[in-house]
Amino acid sequence: MVIYDDGIALDFSLEIPEDGREKHPLVIIIHGLTGNREEAQLVTLSRKLGELGFATLRADLYGHGASGGAFRDHTVFKWISNIIKLIDYARGQRAFSRLFLCGHSQGGLAVLLAAAMERDRTDGVIALAPALTIPARARKGALFGLIFDPGRVPEEFEFSDGPLSGNYVRTAQLIHAEDAEKYEGPVLFIHGEADEIVPAEVSVRAAQRYKGAQLVIIPGDSHDFDRHADKAAQAAGEWLLQRL
Repeated sequence: MVIYDDGIALDFSLEIPEDGREKHPLVIIIHGLTGNREEAQLVTLSRKLGELGFATLRADLYGHGASGGAFRDHTVFKWISNIIKLIDYARGQRAFSRLFLCGHSQGGLAVLLAAAMERDRTDGVIALAPALTIPARARKGALFGLIFDPGRVPEEFEFSDGPLSGNYVRTAQLIHAEDAEKYEGPVLFIHGEADEIVPAEVSVRAAQRYKGAQLVIIPGDSHDFDRHADKAAQAAGEWLLQRL
């Protein structure tokens, strides 16, 4: 399925349990930087939530997966806009009773910020290993292993999945992750204990700051939950059931 945000096609998969109910709670699931909606941990999560009676919408955001836009030109700002467009779409459907957001890594940062902007339309947020350090690192000039003068950002960076515009960094410098704490609804942080990209301590500290937040650490798991994706999905499902 496809919707458009400012002319950019956003491709997504919508799965609704065939259980005879007229309405279902919906979880919008967002991937991370260089990711896409077909990543194993996100598919595992979607299947588990479907078993528990939740509809899921897994979307590819700007410059990723099957959606439009070039990877080079994507920014967290554009992703937040994409997520708000997905919220607009979901709230316009009669099939959904509640709306939850879930994001992994950079997607975790983006859904938390989007929830703060759409706090009257978001019933809860799940942040999977959220990359909350991106804005601060962009301001320091040390991001993704790249070292640069934060006051003279290069026009382009060489990145693992191809060139990345300097505008990615410039816009990230204007973001303050703590602004997401304006969202006072329920939040669940799930993090792998052995995360090699975003230390688990990031979620530990965030859970202490967010009002009513809960934290689940998956022992021995990585940033992509490629060792215990089932445990992360189970934790998310149990938490969501408590919100109904």
